[in-house]
Amino acid sequence: MEPILKFARQWGAPAAAVIFFSLWCVGEAGRMGGSLLSWEGLWPLALTTLAIASATWKPLLSLGFTVVLLAGQLLRVVPPMASNHWAIYVGSFIALGFILWTAPRRVRFIAAGTNVAAAAVMTFLMLSWRYGNGVGWFSPAASGDRWMLQENGWQLFALLLLISAACSAVGLLLALYQERGSLFRAREQVQNSLKETEIELIVEQERIRIARDLHDVLAHSLAVIAAQADGTRYLSKDQPKAILNALDTIARSARSALVDAQRVIEGVRDDGMVTPQPRLSDIPALIDGMQRGSLKIQSSESGIPVELSAGQEMAAFRIVQECLTNALKHGGRGTDVRLHFDWSGPGLTLHVASAVTAAGPADGADAATSRIGRGLAGMRERAHLAGGWLTAGPDGEHFRVTAFIPYGRDPGTADGSGGADAGGAFDDPATSEAPPALAAAQEADDRA
Repeated sequence: MEPILKFARQWGAPAAAVIFFSLWCVGEAGRMGGSLLSWEGLWPLALTTLAIASATWKPLLSLGFTVVLLAGQLLRVVPPMASNHWAIYVGSFIALGFILWTAPRRVRFIAAGTNVAAAAVMTFLMLSWRYGNGVGWFSPAASGDRWMLQENGWQLFALLLLISAACSAVGLLLALYQERGSLFRAREQVQNSLKETEIELIVEQERIRIARDLHDVLAHSLAVIAAQADGTRYLSKDQPKAILNALDTIARSARSALVDAQRVIEGVRDDGMVTPQPRLSDIPALIDGMQRGSLKIQSSESGIPVELSAGQEMAAFRIVQECLTNALKHGGRGTDVRLHFDWSGPGLTLHVASAVTAAGPADGADAATSRIGRGLAGMRERAHLAGGWLTAGPDGEHFRVTAFIPYGRDPGTADGSGGADAGGAFDDPATSEAPPALAAAQEADDRA
């Protein structure tokens, strides 16, 4: 039903005008005197047909055609109605029905008032001896119009108003039916929106609760680790430098992880804003921190760097962070890692290759198996949200990760959702130290 009404709302008036004109031409074919152009009802029929055709597109123009018709007949520019085609006036009421169906509220009132006045003028034109002379219903009244209008004017005027009311009722019923359907659809949309909002609110509250519980669980343990590492380092001055450096890294990483967890929870405000997310400029500091964790990283770059969106830069940082963390976790201390940024294509291509050392699993198959966890799925999701793709897998004695992020894409979800999922925000490199290696390892452990 709705498609039919939609089509009729747009094309119903022109179609009705064509039918109206065609039926009158067929009905009056025998009384036209042999030619349509010589028929005295041509101009009234043409103006009324135009009024119907323009009713839905230009309602005020449609009313104008009716006014021109009646004014032309009063001024004797347009031939008056004869006794056999006075019903052409009904076309103006058909146009009124389309106007009341499709026009705005203000235009509807104007159209209704205009048609009431038009019905009064039509009554005078049909009954006056100067114009219609009773249109064949009554005897000629050569004595004047007063007696004719007093005796028959109200009846004819009421008949015209009744025809106008019938056409208006059809138009108003169609308008009310469509408005009712629009209200029902709007109500369903609002209900669906409220349900979605309620679900999102519940999910967000659950996320906040889990984040706070996780922070409470980690806070004590990380604080103890930092304190124990500092205490052991201070009491072990005579230990080798490598051990002291490892203890220092453990302590600083524990404190940094504790601060990051706190920032993730407290950084989300009521307006939905989150703490600043890491960018490509933070990667050198990340590499420096991972090298202090005994990774041997070789970083290179080719092509001319292109500016990426904030979400894409964060995705690239998180992918590099995850790759270095996995290399430290699965390859052990002293693992060789090659990191290459290729800017020469239609997007940034990241190549990360980490060696499988003796400290890692015994064979390549076990290494590949041990690396499959939530970390790789998280990297693939980040690359997808940034508009690109990611592949990962063993290649001989290396585990290779290749990610592609195209230029000119600004993912809407990478910034917001990615920050919480990554395990915390990082300090601005201009105002803080490099992110420690084991803070990144903590994130990978949670995923794996």
